[in-house]
Amino acid sequence: MRALQLQRLEGPEGLTLVEVPEPDAADAVLIDVVAAGVSFPDLLLTRGQYQMKPPVPFVPGVEVAGVVRSAPASATVKPGDRVMAFSFGLGGFAEVAAISPDMVFRIPARWSFEAAAGVVMNYHTAHFALHRRGRLKAGETVLVHGAAGGVGTASVQVARGAGARVLAVVSDERKAEVARKAGAHEVLLSSGDWLSQVKEKTGGLGANVVVDPVGGDIFDKSLKALAPEGRLLVVGFAGGRIPEVAVNRLLLRNIDVVGVAWGGFLLHEPSVTATIAKDLEAMADQGILEPVVGSVFPLEQGAQALRELESRRATGKVVLRMRPG
Repeated sequence: MRALQLQRLEGPEGLTLVEVPEPDAADAVLIDVVAAGVSFPDLLLTRGQYQMKPPVPFVPGVEVAGVVRSAPASATVKPGDRVMAFSFGLGGFAEVAAISPDMVFRIPARWSFEAAAGVVMNYHTAHFALHRRGRLKAGETVLVHGAAGGVGTASVQVARGAGARVLAVVSDERKAEVARKAGAHEVLLSSGDWLSQVKEKTGGLGANVVVDPVGGDIFDKSLKALAPEGRLLVVGFAGGRIPEVAVNRLLLRNIDVVGVAWGGFLLHEPSVTATIAKDLEAMADQGILEPVVGSVFPLEQGAQALRELESRRATGKVVLRMRPG
């Protein structure tokens, strides 16, 4: 099968299109991959900057969508099913993937393979962040940074599904349109005085929950954007700088800084996957969840796809297309 293999820790330029043996199904679901999601962790992996550091060469990619070729009897899917899946063992940038049955889910009929390719990690992360870690309640205000990206658009929709008011922060008007399409009630530009606007739009109180996949200066300002008893959800550090906080701010303002590591939590409590999947499926059936697809690249242009993430040009979910589906 064809696969994109990282042969050197030199960023996207370290990727090479190769022929490798198909994975052994064993007790996994074997999937003929149609599309694979491209994520920021993939970019970090190519530079050896992610917390997981597999030895080179390896095939990146943790999100796929495709058709089941074979499945163990214990699986909830069967051969021929259209599925989306998440792989802890990487290997998604390839034409065939073998993935644990508990991380494989049927695709809603109206979703394309491209739309489904970025759902499991982004939407499960958003749900875990907002509900399990953020304790979101209906009627609260949620502020989403990076709201035109994969995690951002998912967070906008999951928050709306919970009955929250959603304020989105993006860097330009092109991304503002994507955030509106995702369902944000209002969109603010990070180049403007978004902090003052958040205060103004919340009657001076601030947001109850902030979703921050950016870090850096955005994190620093977001602390000030919280309402009393607000929760700042630390999802990632796409901005590069890992911020620090003076804990007296938390004490004096009665606010929380909350870590969100969905993948790591599954190792502690794997049963959360089924709970989240059931809730997301219900929201999908209601039309609340509509994945936003950005650029779609053929497999051989995987390096270009990662560079689009690196340059911050990406909107929605960047996807690699393996084959017609």
